[in-house]
Amino acid sequence: MPARDDVATRLREVHQRIAAAETAAGRSVGSVRLLLATKTVGAPAIRAALLAAPSVAHRPVLIGENRVQELVAKGPDLADLHPDVHLIGPLQSNKVNAALRWVSCVQTVDSLALATRLAARATADVRPLDVLVQVNVSGETTKSGVAPDDAVALALAVGALEGLRLRGLMTVGARSPDDAVVRAGYAVLRRLRDEVRGSGAPGTEAVTELSMGMSGDLEAAVAEGATVVRLGTAVFGSRPPVAADAQPPST
Repeated sequence: MPARDDVATRLREVHQRIAAAETAAGRSVGSVRLLLATKTVGAPAIRAALLAAPSVAHRPVLIGENRVQELVAKGPDLADLHPDVHLIGPLQSNKVNAALRWVSCVQTVDSLALATRLAARATADVRPLDVLVQVNVSGETTKSGVAPDDAVALALAVGALEGLRLRGLMTVGARSPDDAVVRAGYAVLRRLRDEVRGSGAPGTEAVTELSMGMSGDLEAAVAEGATVVRLGTAVFGSRPPVAADAQPPST
């Protein structure tokens, strides 16, 4: 992992890149939040990024963990910094309690069963939990998420659950060298978000977020309306090989 000064430099470069993408898309600088995808990244490097953020950025920085076991392991070492942590990887029902101790948002709701489990826990905690519905816009079997044709119905059902606050949609972009293909997938997510928000259904009034775009394609995502981009490699460098997950790393 890069040293603290290197993390700060890379973080500054990433923010400049996001700002350039916002300007190119005719959007206000600062309209897109950066989520640092920290899969396999140790707590010291994450601390370095969080401590550097106020001096190199003028926008909030979020933390995104893919694995509940990493979330639980690193949580105590970062608790004093009070990071805003999102879960951006698959969540099994039996790990809901462990995850919700540390996260403010679950971005990977892809079934009503999972949403119901989250709602029950959030209601018991007497605190609303922000959630995003994950959509598989590319149709790739290696990716998690509900099919686009089923996304609106699922989102409306999730929005109606007490204890949850539906904030928007999330996707992992297509693995394609063709920028047009990647951008088309992001356009699908934006249209689905707009349909959910425009429905006026209960629980859809806070649906504004589009979590999409990673280190290799953030410009396409910002052009299509991303409000959160998930970057890891661009800040923390290449990661060591790890066991295969249910979906590719969200970075």
